[in-house]
Amino acid sequence: MPDDARARQRAGTGAGLLLALVLGAVLLVAVPGDDSGKDACRARTVASWTTQADVTDEFARYGDDASRADDWTGGDGTHSVRLPDGRVLWLFSDTYLGQVHRPPNPAGESYAWRDTTAPLVRNSAVVMEDGRLRRTLPAPLFADPAPGQWRWPVAARVEPRSPGSSEQVVRVVLWTRTTGAYPWIYGIPTATEVATLSLPGLRPEGITRILDQQGVQDPSRRVLFGTTALTHDDDWTYVFGGDDARAAARPASNAYVARVPRGRLADPAAWRYWDGERWSIPSHMRPVLGDGGRGGRTGVGSAFTVVRDGGTYVLFTMAAGAEGLTTVTSYWACSPTGPWHGPGEDFSPPLPERRAGVAAYNPQLHPAIGTDATGGDGLVLSYDVNWLDADGGVTAQANLSRNVSLYRPRFVRLRLGPG
Repeated sequence: MPDDARARQRAGTGAGLLLALVLGAVLLVAVPGDDSGKDACRARTVASWTTQADVTDEFARYGDDASRADDWTGGDGTHSVRLPDGRVLWLFSDTYLGQVHRPPNPAGESYAWRDTTAPLVRNSAVVMEDGRLRRTLPAPLFADPAPGQWRWPVAARVEPRSPGSSEQVVRVVLWTRTTGAYPWIYGIPTATEVATLSLPGLRPEGITRILDQQGVQDPSRRVLFGTTALTHDDDWTYVFGGDDARAAARPASNAYVARVPRGRLADPAAWRYWDGERWSIPSHMRPVLGDGGRGGRTGVGSAFTVVRDGGTYVLFTMAAGAEGLTTVTSYWACSPTGPWHGPGEDFSPPLPERRAGVAAYNPQLHPAIGTDATGGDGLVLSYDVNWLDADGGVTAQANLSRNVSLYRPRFVRLRLGPG
């Protein structure tokens, strides 16, 4: 799982921001043909939230387990998908392997720590069963496509191997990035790809390039898809993406959306991109949410998340124009293509350390472990934590080793209510 680029260390990171609260709009917008039922579109906001300590603690338990040297001890770019047998597959971007040592750390602080020589890989996957993290798949799970390039996994879906097939597979959307000079110290956006994993074995079977962006001369205008995805009852999967405008010092990035028939995520010819009026070809796509000339007050981070609540779509992202990476906001709409209303009020998530340099980013919802808010269980939202630095990653890497909780996802549970 990037603007959030400034939160990525040489050791790595993933993108975006988290936690969320608020949509502050109070408009009521009716879905055509339905203005009163559960599928009516209306402004939504966070009615309440609580920390989800059990999931946060489970990642701490698994990461601190020193019984193996080839498993996950920390990472970012957190995404998840529930498998047909009930297991949950967790996908991460840059990931630390190795072992974690008990406190005190070498500085005498009461933090679990890792050695600065701990292995770092560009992506990983961890399997959860019955609420417990059980094993790390061989990492990296997705090999580098070429020297100087790497892959970060983002949204994933279980779908038929081909339309109409009874056999299911896991499709994982990947961001491919290429080593670059400043300001692209965390990689130049290169392409969107889709990997296929077998079921139940989760063996990589192949990778298909969906949208190559190398022909777009300005890297900040290149769009990578897969930060979040929604599959509708109408047999369409809506895949959201964004550009890296913040790396070019623009206050906010732009959000885009594509539509793919169910079962065809790995078919580039099946993808269609919203052009402002209709579903079209890649060169015609237009943002569904961005600055719009409003002085940097609207827009998204390069990683954001979307959920459907009845007839309303709710988007959580880092706040545009905010100092550092500590603030989350939200938008709502009646369609994946917008118009999106907001931003709402800002919210700053709890962090393992309240000190300069610590940042939260990359908000991601996890339906695999939390149902829709109307079902009574709320929405589980993760956010990654990292260390901002100004010295090219040297300070960041030292701090991520000093305190391992600075590079692990944290979780909250949200309940939405009327705006």
